[in-house]
Amino acid sequence: MSRTTGDIPGSFRDPSGFLFYRDGSIYRQVNNTYKDNYDHFRNSGLYQALVDAELLIPHDEANISYARSDKAYKVIKPELLPFISYPYEWCFSQLKDAALTTLKIQKTSLDFGMSLKDCSAYNIQFSKGKPILIDTLSFEKYREGEPWIAYRQFCQHFLAPLALIGYRDVRLNQLFRVYLDGAPLDLASSLLPLRTYFSFSLLSHIHLHAKSQKFFADKAVDTRGRKMARLSFLGLVESLESTIRKITWQPKDTQWGDYYDQTNYSSDAFDHKKQVAAEFLDSINPESVWDLGSNVGIFSRIASGRAIPTISLDIDPAAVEKNYLECTREGESNILPLHIDLTNPSPSIGWENQERISLFERGNPDTVIALALVHHLAISNNVPLGKLADFFNNICNSLIIEFVPKNDSQVQRLLSTREDVFPDYTQHIFEREFSKYFTIEDSVEIRDSQRTMYLMGRRKAT
Repeated sequence: MSRTTGDIPGSFRDPSGFLFYRDGSIYRQVNNTYKDNYDHFRNSGLYQALVDAELLIPHDEANISYARSDKAYKVIKPELLPFISYPYEWCFSQLKDAALTTLKIQKTSLDFGMSLKDCSAYNIQFSKGKPILIDTLSFEKYREGEPWIAYRQFCQHFLAPLALIGYRDVRLNQLFRVYLDGAPLDLASSLLPLRTYFSFSLLSHIHLHAKSQKFFADKAVDTRGRKMARLSFLGLVESLESTIRKITWQPKDTQWGDYYDQTNYSSDAFDHKKQVAAEFLDSINPESVWDLGSNVGIFSRIASGRAIPTISLDIDPAAVEKNYLECTREGESNILPLHIDLTNPSPSIGWENQERISLFERGNPDTVIALALVHHLAISNNVPLGKLADFFNNICNSLIIEFVPKNDSQVQRLLSTREDVFPDYTQHIFEREFSKYFTIEDSVEIRDSQRTMYLMGRRKAT
């Protein structure tokens, strides 16, 4: 991020405290109203237990003079994450793992006499390949007999979106871009198929929960006489956990999920392409990499395998799902798969369009890998080569990029259903447009193909 000072817009809603920048670092002010909960959180051993289990981001306590108001009790400095992602950028299994992590944190909290007071999916991030809680102020003392205050939010942020993906359509995860507080339960209930009414857990946690919300929406509710024993509380959490574990999604009928089974590359050409990508990366040794149009992350892993923090972005939810599952199987810690449409990337949304900030405001990579991507953007989406060159110039210092000529069978497939109105889609014009912003440092023709890979460095401003 480019900001180095001031409040962080996404944390203003919590009366317990807020995040802010100071000298390029992130701090969290803990307000006096949260004093008792914070002290119990630290003194009970819950903080250390969660940090040791890699379920909570660790923090150091900073000088109270850093406080930004007289309401401060403490100022803490959380460990800095390299990149912040949002639930509408996650694949199904990322959201599912985030949900199960949240429930694991809740069960652990009960053992220390505390409970989660909110269950926002935005409080979970992925660090070293695993979901982790980043909101230290999400806990409150557990009071025997009180219901779980975060139950509704958990259902909206986790259970309902997962059920909508599993039982309806993976694209419904994009409801997060419209509804920042998760999928409304009445909407989820109306979209889910009839057979979900025969699942007791989905019937109770979504359908009946939605009806209850609607019934009590305009009524004053006295909860003083309502009690939930600790055993019932734990039963609710375990019911949610069991429900979520049973929800599955099998990728099918997506455009690029099986891309490498249909590619026109020979095995020799593909091996050569991987070799060239590795040589280019070794020659520049970047600090960070974004692989745009990464599919299942084969080329992302060439970077992440060199301990380079790598974000692996693709438009296809099945490809991102397969990429993430490979990460979890292999315990990969340097790669973050995300579901991103480059023609409509995550915008700034929420209060004053600042609560959730846009993709490219959250970070700029040192190097971008863009292989087998340009022809899709230029031909499928009518983005001129000059626009593409300007785009890459704005986001990276160096570029590993592939040009696929018009006579390539993959480009011919794109042109098979439309008129060829792309006279400027040539290798000469590609090089001319990109040379306005980049120096072409190397180029290699891929064996057994007509494709060319380039290593480019951004020109210094004069």
